[in-house]
Amino acid sequence: MMKRIVFTLFVGSILFSFTSCKEDKKIIKPIKIEFKKEGVLTFFKSKSDSIITTFDIEIADTDYETQTGLMHRHSMLDNRGMLFVFPEMNLRSFYMKNTYIPLDIIYLDKDKFIVSIQENLKPLDETSLPSQVPAQYVFEINAGLTQQWSLKIGDRMEFIKVN
Repeated sequence: MMKRIVFTLFVGSILFSFTSCKEDKKIIKPIKIEFKKEGVLTFFKSKSDSIITTFDIEIADTDYETQTGLMHRHSMLDNRGMLFVFPEMNLRSFYMKNTYIPLDIIYLDKDKFIVSIQENLKPLDETSLPSQVPAQYVFEINAGLTQQWSLKIGDRMEFIKVN
């Protein structure tokens, strides 16, 4: 009889723990990050200095911002991009971890001239995407826009911060 009571208490405690676990589950909401316009970036043709195109930009210039970039975002308008500003020239390498938007990555030197381009990058791919040469600025835009605007090595950019 005592064994039956102990067994019943044991089974009851297991069932209680399963039902209490269900009640403790929390709903995890997906991360939603909104675009915040922090500046305007303009590209100029290298030979004629004529304006190619202009983008509204977010600026990543802190360690946290440069490490997270466009991660966890699922879309971006074609007139927007993210500019990464580093304190010095160096070889740069990015990847698409936790990045759901296909991107083009444009690497620029300290004088803001395009020095390297990585195009049509696959979302969530963790393959290293190096600059090939030292860069101080990196600009991320939707995949295909580099080709659409005929951006080339040697073209330059200027940006201004707003607010």
